[in-house]
Amino acid sequence: MADIKIDGKLFQERINHFVNAWKADKRASDAVFGGVSSILIMMGKVEENPEFHKNNAMHFWLLGYEFPTTLMLITTDCLYIVTTAKKAKHLEQLKGGRFPIEVLVRGKDAAANEKHFLKIADTINTSGKKVGLLTKDRSNGPFVDEWKKVYSDKCKDAEEVDISVALSTAAFSVKDETELRAMRAASKACVALMTPYFLDQMSDVLDQEKKVKHSALANKVDSKLDDEKWWKTVELPNKQRLPSDFDPSSLDWYLGPAVQSGGQYDLKLQAEPTGDNLHPGVIIAGMGLRYKSYCSSIARTYLVDPNKTQESTYKLLYAVHNLVLKEIRDGVVAKDVYSKALSHVKSRKPDMEKHFLKNVGSGIGIESKDPTLILNGKNTRTLKDGMTLCITTGFTDIENPSPKDKQSKTYSLVLTDTIRVTNNEPVVFTGDAPTDLDATSFFFKDDEEMQPTPKKEKKDSRVGAVATKNITSTRLRSERTTQVDEDQEKRRREHQKELALKKQKEGLLRFAESTNGQDGTEIKKFKKFESYKRDNQLPIKARNLEILVDQKNHTIVLPVMGRPVPFHIHTIKNASKNDEGEWSYLRINFLSPGQGVGRKDDQPFEDASAQFVRSLTFRSRDGDRYEEIAAQISSMKKEATKKEQEKKDMEDVVEQDKLIEIRNRRPPVMDNVFIRPALEGKRVPGKVEIHQNGIRYQSPLSTQQRVDVLFSNIRHLFFQPCAHELVVIIHLHLKDPIIVSNKKKTKDIQFYREATDIQFDETGNRKRKYRHGDEDEFEQEQEDRRHRAELDRQFKSFADKIAEAGKNEGVEVDMPLRELGFSGVPFRSNVTIQPTTECLIQITEPPFMVVTVEDIEIAHLERVQFGLKNFDLVFVFKDFTRAPAHINTIPVESLEDVKEWLDSSDIAFTEGPLNLNWPTIMKTVTADTHQFFADGGWSFLQNESDDEDEEEEEEESNFEIDESELEEASESSEDDSDFDSNASAEGSEEGSEEDEDEGEDWDELEKKAKRKDREGGLDEEDRGRNKKRRH
Repeated sequence: MADIKIDGKLFQERINHFVNAWKADKRASDAVFGGVSSILIMMGKVEENPEFHKNNAMHFWLLGYEFPTTLMLITTDCLYIVTTAKKAKHLEQLKGGRFPIEVLVRGKDAAANEKHFLKIADTINTSGKKVGLLTKDRSNGPFVDEWKKVYSDKCKDAEEVDISVALSTAAFSVKDETELRAMRAASKACVALMTPYFLDQMSDVLDQEKKVKHSALANKVDSKLDDEKWWKTVELPNKQRLPSDFDPSSLDWYLGPAVQSGGQYDLKLQAEPTGDNLHPGVIIAGMGLRYKSYCSSIARTYLVDPNKTQESTYKLLYAVHNLVLKEIRDGVVAKDVYSKALSHVKSRKPDMEKHFLKNVGSGIGIESKDPTLILNGKNTRTLKDGMTLCITTGFTDIENPSPKDKQSKTYSLVLTDTIRVTNNEPVVFTGDAPTDLDATSFFFKDDEEMQPTPKKEKKDSRVGAVATKNITSTRLRSERTTQVDEDQEKRRREHQKELALKKQKEGLLRFAESTNGQDGTEIKKFKKFESYKRDNQLPIKARNLEILVDQKNHTIVLPVMGRPVPFHIHTIKNASKNDEGEWSYLRINFLSPGQGVGRKDDQPFEDASAQFVRSLTFRSRDGDRYEEIAAQISSMKKEATKKEQEKKDMEDVVEQDKLIEIRNRRPPVMDNVFIRPALEGKRVPGKVEIHQNGIRYQSPLSTQQRVDVLFSNIRHLFFQPCAHELVVIIHLHLKDPIIVSNKKKTKDIQFYREATDIQFDETGNRKRKYRHGDEDEFEQEQEDRRHRAELDRQFKSFADKIAEAGKNEGVEVDMPLRELGFSGVPFRSNVTIQPTTECLIQITEPPFMVVTVEDIEIAHLERVQFGLKNFDLVFVFKDFTRAPAHINTIPVESLEDVKEWLDSSDIAFTEGPLNLNWPTIMKTVTADTHQFFADGGWSFLQNESDDEDEEEEEEESNFEIDESELEEASESSEDDSDFDSNASAEGSEEGSEEDEDEGEDWDELEKKAKRKDREGGLDEEDRGRNKKRRH
């Protein structure tokens, strides 16, 4: 009890809020408090397995702690507390506030203790007939028994009223900002344990077909609660981390962790995990955490190789769950929410009504379940802004029509989220853990679908000799390679519409809580600089009232109105010197608000009435001195700007922990490898070592020339073989940038070896004396192949060792898929860009490009229009402060492959005919992100794409041909043929006459022919058609 510190200010706020609500109810109709004149809260001895009920919840709400063997009596005028001497010491600090408090201290004297109870009984009697009690209170112990004896004797006439609903309404249900912050932290902790940790563990078991018990999986999740290092490094599904002030020691379980599968399900998640093995079917995982006394709960259902019926049932559950979330808002009655959910189930699948849960959630906070705020078909309580609810929707004991085994005959489904009620749609605290079918389904048995046999085309007798397959929908041969199956294109468009709607919904949820119109962006403040703290620090020469340049303090001292005034170099824009006659003028311009330096104004107004000096001008006959001063100011300004930029560049650099070397044995080593970015000095190969918590690259030139990378800082590990390349590569993409020896920060470290480093002696080889022909070249090629295969084997083996050593930090080897690659220009040169499992990369030559799929918000294809040979690809990231990534000049032949990859990676994409001004767009997004999504989000890009598609469809419709036109074309074919042959003969005669008369050379003839074509209005396409007719 020595560390207890009660927040006196918060106590006074909450007790006054509670009593004011009580008084307001008295003035109204006593609908909530039932007309009680006093409220009694009793706490008995500490239980072995304590549960949170209304009595100890009141202690936590008012005091922040639970005080056992304590009695509280609340009246509208005073709070009486009967407790022991030790607890009374901590309560003394609450006295003297706006709401009076009286502490009655119990001791060893039984008579004195009885007097305290008698005083409480008298206060109850004098306050009024009705006393508010928790009728379902199960407190026990000698303290409680002693009070009950006095109460039954002295308060016989008192009328008891259950005060549970009143405590929930006036105290617990509507949360203040402190309580909401604790619940958000608890929810994020639940999400972190569910996704990624539990999901990764479960996936690993399913992938490798291990036999792992439910209890073993639950214990793994349980063990992470005390792993403080893991809590600091874990990334949530939205790539964010837990708040910097998050305290893992304040976390505790109140539910689970629960893991259920194999036909045995308890959707209350209160049963202990069984010793049965995890069954690859329907898997339910759920848990509840308490952070600083406030609860949050989450539950997800994962489907492994589900059949169509199970998928359909889960889609119904997902729809019901979202319907409940949509209906919840301020002013809605609890029973109406349940009724709408049940009606939806009846309308969609009436046979599922009997399996639907009897309620869709309850209130949550200090209590894990508020029994007065259950969302069932009977509760008439009204939801209010600020309430927090645990929403649970589910179906129990559903029969599986096509079970795989005995354990799959019945299954249950459940989804649980913790939310906050608002005036509009609720804020889902656990919404970062996805619930849609795509995210919760796993398929390990790929059943090959039977491909339907293509139907034979019926020949049309009217077409004649013209083959139907020769009539193509494209106008150019180059376009025919990019044709797409219409069904596939339709499926892709439908999928993209779903992804666009999902992105819009996620954006609204993610930025649901407005941050005063700034959405977390940093507010620019007026920059203030200090040159000297005291007057005596000014240079001695300043007394002479001359212009001084103080290099040490980055200051220029100027004489103004007979006083030396210092100006920091950061306040100066520039300085210039001009000559007019015998006088020289030195003009110094200052930075001030409103003038807009470049495109930005880094000096915002704080005080509208403040006045600023824009410039000062001095004159002198000593022009050389002014020239020197102007040069010194310019030099100092450049140096200060350079330092400021270096400081800004280093802001995101994180200092790594020290590398723990392996001392008792030789660490795994790979020799003769080069590093990029290159170290200072001569380019020589070094070695890479794997140690306990990271890897080290050591240069042979010096022990100081080395680069350490910890496993905890590795985000992606790539291995790129030397097939079709000149080098074999192990590439590390880091979470946070580090500094290498050349003092430059980097997020990419690469180890490579050239694949063509074997030298062959073409002249002095002994075998050439006995061989003739291509034997040597053939052997050289064979040796080169063997050498490349050996290099790939060495580097792949070493990459696997790195992944094995860093598996606790989630390090895994990823390889690029060359067959899905395409060429483009991400920076300066045209390179091959290749997708991997999680990224889109270019690591063959610097500068490197690594784009993580999870970081992408949306992709946009630019310059997609008929006639252009290239298009551009832009990635907008979920972190809107990060500049979009551009890949330019991608060949149009790769358009369909790029679209297919984006779609298969669940990346929402749009396309348009023009390049967009992305800096301006992102500035609009970050200015007010909430409003951006409220106005439709990225739909403005989709609208452009839709308009373009409509135009293309209209263009294509112009080239359709009906049957009558086709008949006319076939009938007139003979006439056309005669005309073409005559024209050809005439043309040849004219040409021969010109040749005989003039005797022109080929260049002149070609120029004439082109001129005639232009005059006649014929282009190459028209001439091509005429040639086809002649044949």
